[in-house]
Order: sequence, then C-alpha cells, then structure tokens
Amino acid sequence: MAMILNDLDRRTPVLLVKVGRYPLAHGPVGVVRSFGRVGVPVFAIVEDPLTPTAFSRYLARAYIRPTTGCERVEQMVAIVREIGREIGWQNGRRCVALPTDDEAAVLLAEHAEELTPYFLLPPMPGALPRRLANKGTLYAMCEEHGVAAPRTVIPSEPDGLLEAARLCGYPLVLKNLEAFTRLSRPAVRHTTLIHDERELLTRCPPSGQLSVLAQEYLPEEYSEHWITHLCCGPEGEPLAVFTGRKLRSYPPTGGFTTRAVSLPNPELAELVAGFCRKVGYSGIADLDWRLDLRDGRYKLLDFNPRTGAQFRLFETVDGVDVVRALHLSLTGRPVPQGPQLSRYYGVGQLDVVSAAVAVCRQRRPLPDLVPRRSTERAWLCRDDVAPAAAMVVRFSGQATRWVAQKAWNRMTTRSTPGG
Repeated sequence: MAMILNDLDRRTPVLLVKVGRYPLAHGPVGVVRSFGRVGVPVFAIVEDPLTPTAFSRYLARAYIRPTTGCERVEQMVAIVREIGREIGWQNGRRCVALPTDDEAAVLLAEHAEELTPYFLLPPMPGALPRRLANKGTLYAMCEEHGVAAPRTVIPSEPDGLLEAARLCGYPLVLKNLEAFTRLSRPAVRHTTLIHDERELLTRCPPSGQLSVLAQEYLPEEYSEHWITHLCCGPEGEPLAVFTGRKLRSYPPTGGFTTRAVSLPNPELAELVAGFCRKVGYSGIADLDWRLDLRDGRYKLLDFNPRTGAQFRLFETVDGVDVVRALHLSLTGRPVPQGPQLSRYYGVGQLDVVSAAVAVCRQRRPLPDLVPRRSTERAWLCRDDVAPAAAMVVRFSGQATRWVAQKAWNRMTTRSTPGG
C-alpha cells in the first residue's frame, strides 16, 4: 500500500457517474472506499440522500441527481457537465470520471469532446463502449477477432424469438440487448434462464418490438464461471489485469456475483488483454466468461465497459485495483505491476439467499459457507460501518414490501370468482 500512496495524485478528485436507479448497488461503495482510504477526494451522483453510498465516511459529497435512463441525452450530459464544472471550480483541476453502469460509460464516451474540459477520460473511439455493451455487436466482435462465445441469436421480430430458441435449444438464456433500452423498455428484468417454450411465451409474448438476445446455455456441470477485471491504457494496452472464479451469484441462474475467489489465470488474462488490444479499448472493464469443459475454451458472456460491482475482490500486493490504476494512468503516473492478492469476496445478505438456494438444489452443505479471514466484504467493514447499516434498513424495507405484495396478490386471486 505504501507504493500506491506515494504514487497517487491526491489533488485530482474522482466523480462516480451513474444513470438509472439502483440504490443498493455495492460497487459504488467500493469505489468510494478505495479512493477515500488513500486520500483521494471522491464525489458521487446518487438517486437520493438515503443511498448507502451517500452514508460513506469517505465520500466528499453526494450530488443528488435522480435519473431513469429515459431522459433526453442532452439533459443527462448537462447534469454531468455541471457537476464537473463545480468540482473543477472548487478543486482547481479536472476530475477523473468513473462510470458505474453501462449507460454512464456510453454517455461519457460519446460526449467526451464536450466533457473533456471538466473531466479526465480514457482515450478511445467514442462508439466503442456502446458496441461492447450491446450483446449483439459484442458477439459479432468476438467472431471477428476469434474469441469464443456461446451461440447467440438476435430475433429481428417478436415471432423470431421462438426460432432463436429452437436454434440455441433449451434451457435458453435471455438478455436485454443494449444499454439504455434495458432501462426504458426491458424485455427481461435481468439475465434470465428459460426452461421451455411455455415459459418463453409467458415471459416474452410475441407482440411488440423486443430488444432482447437469445443465447445458448452452458450447463453448470460442464462449465466453470470466470471473471476478469482490467484497466487498459491508450490503444488497449493492459495496465492491470485480474482473474478469478465466480462461486455464487444472485439470482442463482446468472445474476451478479455474490461470492468469488481471486485466482491467477495467465491464459485467460492474455485472452482478455489481447481482445482489448484488438478493439482498442481504454479504461476499466468487467468481463464474464465460461470455461466450457466439453471443448476446453473460454467463452465470453458479457463485456461491461465500466467498473464491475465486485472489483474490490482484486488488488495487487502494491495496493493497485482497477480504479486506482485508472487514476494513476489518467494523471500521468506509472502503474505498479505486482501480483494479485489471493482472497475471497462476499456480498452479505444476497450471498445468504444464493447459498440457501444452492443447498436446496444440491441437498448437501456447501464447502465455502463460512467467510474466510481473507474475505473482502462488499458492505460490512470496521472503518466504514454506515453504508452497511443503511443497506440493511433499505433492504429490509424492500423485502417487507415484496412479501406484502405477494400476500396481497394471493388474497385477491383467491377472492376472485373462479380464482
């Protein structure tokens, strides 16, 4: 940690940029803590003053700017620009803009020219983050550059979803196709596993225009789930590359990581670094992979051109994680190249739910239920307790409302004639 403390420019602040409403996200809390602990001023755009991020002792200021992703682009750019101008006026220099979702990454890249007077941004083609976040164009880029991926079909019309299912087979994975439309008109709430045609028609009836992608499902018994987080400099040159295994997720069939372990994997690290060089990606990225044990190939599932929620799993012996690496690079400083630490990562309450589901399915105890000493926790830590407390209060409220709504739906169904 001493090396990173000496190298970081603590006069250059950071702004977390977000689009949409996800108040219980733990990724932004991790970014605030990562910079706050080394003395870098960090600001954040939040949807309301009661988000866990806003309660962190390491946050310099929360800018309350609620958005849905359905606003006009000019309006969203103006919000970011005005905050950047205010921070620059107060600190006397541009700040590092750090996107915490795909929409923010697209917004910053496509409007880099008008935002550059106020922000330090990675140099790359403005259209690239949108292409990588789009599941369809990502699949085309994988084919172009020789990167393996599960069989993928993009229905051109609502009726085409049934044909896509027949080509990919059941179970079938459905994903929202691209950034912004996943917020404005989502086809599914999240990555969804469909078991048969009846379930497909229930979730996605053949009416209207769907922005959805169908993908081959790689069975858990024949695959391993790997994750890579990295930071690239100009022209896709890797500055920090981390690899690890995803052990559990929420929802269990393909959601975000709730438990993972940091594991060096030189083959996968070179694969992701080579892909970023070929496409010219610069900045932070979070990629999901499956190792298909049937053919021995790593297959790319998703490329997220922004900070991943579980990025704090990964850190080097020098104290470098991907957000600190980006800050070093954009302020003209070298990034130390030490090996990654061996540790685990856990997301408290959601990992409990995910583990419970896994125990019910497998009908046997899991080997990694008890947190290890090396576990990096998404919420609970001794030096910043308030975000975890805020999360518990907010999560409990959401859970209570969900249970009450389910109970009300059952009561009204039973009371309806013929129900």
